[in-house]
Amino acid sequence: MASAAVGALFADGKHFCSASVVHSPSGDLVLTAAHCLGDDITAVTFEPGYHDGVAPYGRWQVTAAAVPDGWRNSSDPDLDFAFLTVAQPGSASLESLTGANRLGVGQGFTHTITLTGYPDDTEEPVVCTGTTTQSDAYQQSVACPGFPDGTSGGPWVTNTDPATGLGTVIGVIGGYETGGATADVSYSAYFDGDIAQLYASATS
Repeated sequence: MASAAVGALFADGKHFCSASVVHSPSGDLVLTAAHCLGDDITAVTFEPGYHDGVAPYGRWQVTAAAVPDGWRNSSDPDLDFAFLTVAQPGSASLESLTGANRLGVGQGFTHTITLTGYPDDTEEPVVCTGTTTQSDAYQQSVACPGFPDGTSGGPWVTNTDPATGLGTVIGVIGGYETGGATADVSYSAYFDGDIAQLYASATS
């Protein structure tokens, strides 16, 4: 079962990538893959808990994006992550409605994780439990079948609370080959000081 904090990114009425709520002081921060973002973020919305045409927690407008310079300049696969600030009319924060994963930095390469994402051609998320391994100096991988286009940006969550599906996010589908060459093995940039620095800039 997917966590309410995981959702789909939409543009022009279609979902195209996945994302998740990450804990922040404002409660309105979302984590995804940098390769999911183009030059114009104003057309992008985040719909947490999306399924079958229903957005149970509303549609959240992306208002700002924090992307590593190394991704902007050279599409460095080791920096394929981004934070989005979102907003919706009303006073409640996104995190207060869905809960949030905590950002895990420098956690090592071997974990049991829950992987979640939204394939382009389905109206509900796919979820898999797998074990991560190191695939390169700053890349990690996990074997989980059925994670095709659209699942990019989906969170890798460890220490998951079975009641909420929330835990510590240590990766997002992306990195090598923008997530992998097949739908059955997914990749992520390793979360180290680079993402900690980006998080600091996104929340300052």
